[in-house]
Amino acid sequence: MYGPYDRRTFLARAAATAGACALWRRGDDDAPRPHFTPRCRRVLYLHMSGGPSQHDLFDHKPALQKWHGADLPDSVRQGQRITTMTSGQSRLRIAAPKRRTFSRHGECGAWISDLLPHTARCADELAIVRSMQTDAINHEPAINLLQTGSQQPGRPSFGAWLSWAIGADSRELPAFVVLHSKWSGPKVDQPLYHRLWGAGFLPAQHQGVLLRSEGDPVLFLQDPPEVSRTQRAQQIAAMKHLHDAAQRRFGDPDIAARQAQAELAFRMQAAVPELVDVGAESPATLALYGPDVAQRGTFANNALLARRMLERGVRCVQIYHRGWDQHKELEKDLPAQCRDVDQPCAALLTDLRARGLLDDTLVVWTSEFGRTVYAQGDVDGDGYGRDHHPRCFATWIAGGGVARGAQIGETDELGYNVAREPVHVHDLNATLLHLLGFDHERLTFRFQGRDFRLTDVHGKVVRRLLA
Repeated sequence: MYGPYDRRTFLARAAATAGACALWRRGDDDAPRPHFTPRCRRVLYLHMSGGPSQHDLFDHKPALQKWHGADLPDSVRQGQRITTMTSGQSRLRIAAPKRRTFSRHGECGAWISDLLPHTARCADELAIVRSMQTDAINHEPAINLLQTGSQQPGRPSFGAWLSWAIGADSRELPAFVVLHSKWSGPKVDQPLYHRLWGAGFLPAQHQGVLLRSEGDPVLFLQDPPEVSRTQRAQQIAAMKHLHDAAQRRFGDPDIAARQAQAELAFRMQAAVPELVDVGAESPATLALYGPDVAQRGTFANNALLARRMLERGVRCVQIYHRGWDQHKELEKDLPAQCRDVDQPCAALLTDLRARGLLDDTLVVWTSEFGRTVYAQGDVDGDGYGRDHHPRCFATWIAGGGVARGAQIGETDELGYNVAREPVHVHDLNATLLHLLGFDHERLTFRFQGRDFRLTDVHGKVVRRLLA
């Protein structure tokens, strides 16, 4: 049937088939079980792509007013590397936040800027980390590290690990969905690559599904006019027959993944149009998310879609909001960016709480790094910005199992170095997995002879973030 083979060809194909079968057995049929009782069942991951300025939002440093315009002391920098975008400046002059008012909010007394008034009203829901650290100083390796545990591309994303580990809770929608939002800052910004929500070496069906903000939410959502749903179902069944035969012959796990994705796509054709129809929400709910909620692709619209997906069984929703890479025009662009996300973020927490979903939903607000305390450009003008800063930045989490109102970590007087309780991105990921019921050191996938994990060979659970 397969034709005559010489001994070398036979052994090579036998080895390849055995390896593929071994990999297939390590797929969904051998997915892990939670190592202990999970505190949450789903994740809403809000990624502010580019690096919001923690000095202007969450890390209140009154001393900066005294230091404004002064050179960053060598004793503070300690020879740490900086990017080529500011290394050529003759001076690194400290820039205090302009036209910002910080106030304490909630019973927890969290310091939050007036740029985030809606988020501030939810202060007691949040656990704020002001001592986040990363290893990378440029966007691409930094966002890879945060999302996949490695600065090098190719590893599975956080959402893919989650999809593989706990599976789908809906037959009509994917376990892992990604949304891109429009933004109010400069329109030229860092690209977002599909590998950031890719499956890497995990079975392919665990990659994130990107819903588009223009046209059909998913390409080819509608069948051609001459193809009925019955005919499409017959095509899927015939495809399965062929794929099953090919799977038995070659043992390639991608064959089964391709069939699973085709069947899911068929079911999504019926589910997605209803999902994206936010007009079905009450006027009170639409008002909660703000004036942009009806405009497809806005952060507000995506936030409401995310809530609708979570309550329909999607395990992980990631919303990317770009435009935070503010090397210049910080005074103009940062307030606009904050207006994009502030009310919708607060609405999500309020809406999830009201629907009884927040207690078992983990909400994450973070970025790949922060911004420098010194100015990029002329600190005395309004056109200055802030450069990349991996040494410290701010993150908050809320929801299932999170210590409400917790304040984690502290930076030095100038907000340049971590002074207390450093939290690395590996520590954050270890903590998120812990809340989901997994020991990050035991959640592994064997690939090319090595057991890989989201936290690589690092990470510790931040116990003070746990309720």
